[in-house]
Amino acid sequence: MKILMINKFLHKNGGSETYVFNLGKYLQAAGHEVQYFGMEHQGRCVGNAVNAYTKDMDFHGGSFMSKIMYPVKTIYSLEARKKIRLVLDDFQPDVCHLNNFNYQLTPSIIMEIVKWRKENRRSCRIIFTAHDYQLICPNHMLNNPDGCQNCEKCLGGHFVNCIKGKCIHGSRMKSAVGALEAFFWNKKGTYQYIDKIICCSYFMKQKMDSNDIFSKKTVVMHNFVPDSSYKAGNKKDYILYFGRLSKEKGVETLVQAARELPEIPFVFAGTGPLEDMVKDVENIEYKGFATGEKLKILIGEAVASVYPSEWYENCPFSVMESQMYGTPVIASDIGGIPELVQEKKTGVLFKSGDIRELKEKIVLLWNDRPKALQYSRNCTEIKFDTVKSYAEMLFRLYEGKE
Repeated sequence: MKILMINKFLHKNGGSETYVFNLGKYLQAAGHEVQYFGMEHQGRCVGNAVNAYTKDMDFHGGSFMSKIMYPVKTIYSLEARKKIRLVLDDFQPDVCHLNNFNYQLTPSIIMEIVKWRKENRRSCRIIFTAHDYQLICPNHMLNNPDGCQNCEKCLGGHFVNCIKGKCIHGSRMKSAVGALEAFFWNKKGTYQYIDKIICCSYFMKQKMDSNDIFSKKTVVMHNFVPDSSYKAGNKKDYILYFGRLSKEKGVETLVQAARELPEIPFVFAGTGPLEDMVKDVENIEYKGFATGEKLKILIGEAVASVYPSEWYENCPFSVMESQMYGTPVIASDIGGIPELVQEKKTGVLFKSGDIRELKEKIVLLWNDRPKALQYSRNCTEIKFDTVKSYAEMLFRLYEGKE
């Protein structure tokens, strides 16, 4: 089977790119042909046979004229249509697997795929993996950055609320462009051509289903985890947080909890705008950015990890990764997080943003070490989907069997 993976970034940029590259690599190893379409970038690590990519768009820089044209280009891209047509004509894919495409590539590429398959009488399937809430929320997080408030006002197509709340970078102009983009493509009915929408949590499916067109197309497939031979070592005396150090991740709340639990040592690993706040707490050891074997050891040797997110997370890999390495999770009960934690078996949940309950749960596992160790053993028995089992389900969508 020929599969065209479409993602605006074709370099290592975040979780969605990790998904795209790992999935594409597995599909190729399984004997399928995989090519990629997205933006050109000096760090691009995958591509297509005709070397057709759109120009890299940097919304935070560029010439004066570029900045003037950005609002138009984020809604409709003639360049993206022309470039993807070159790839379609050459590669002749059986499936176009969309990932992140809004703003840089724009939904205009869907129109070109539809036009191409009609002119060539092809049955090329269009599958979309929703990595965030972009198609139902212009700022893609269901969250107003002013005060970090979760918000669902745009659900049902009420995108004017994005402008009212200045939800994109706190800018009314950028929010107006985002709202216009959402209005335009929903009114045009472009998304009806997507055959299936993969949601990485039941929570996300529920929100996506607020759009009548999407509700007939959504399926739930939790993210896959890489196969790992790492075995947790002996536990050491600390509670771990690893990830981005930002307000929406609940770091502010966790730091305050740490201050109020001076008898418990914490380790933080990651970077972000709240680094200085983390460094200022006596019982927090700040490790900075950690990855690879160093991060695995930090996770595996912790008594527990904390995932205190305060926005509607979908299927955070950090929660799965912690359990995969034998460490129970103290996690907030928000978004798709509760779907990943077996309450009082592989971890405990607390009300998002509730510092009192967060402290109670941390103290619970810290003081009851036999319980924490039992949770740790339970974690090692979890069978998250591997890329192999995930791909088997995915092919049912590719072949139109589901």
